[in-house]
Amino acid sequence: MADSLFEFIAAKVEERTRLDTLEARGTLRIALKEAGLDARGVTREQMAVMLEKTMPRELVARGIDPAEDVCRGLIAALDGFDGARPDRASESPEDVFRRLGGH
Repeated sequence: MADSLFEFIAAKVEERTRLDTLEARGTLRIALKEAGLDARGVTREQMAVMLEKTMPRELVARGIDPAEDVCRGLIAALDGFDGARPDRASESPEDVFRRLGGH
């Protein structure tokens, strides 16, 4: 079992793409950073928004197609994570959308 949500999703990225472990983790870190999120404290809700809004662009840049389908699968996989939760207070999905420039 993955200790963190980041590790859990990174492993899923590796499973669902041709990216190796370092590429999957690096791609996920870049997408999180672009969304203004920290890999150590990201919540499920934040991860879901990032996977929908930011991650597809990062996967396309690495030749993964169809990136949107991969990301939908990653979002669905979030239900399977039962590891540790972050210590900090959770932001709402709306807060993340707002930071990403959404409505």
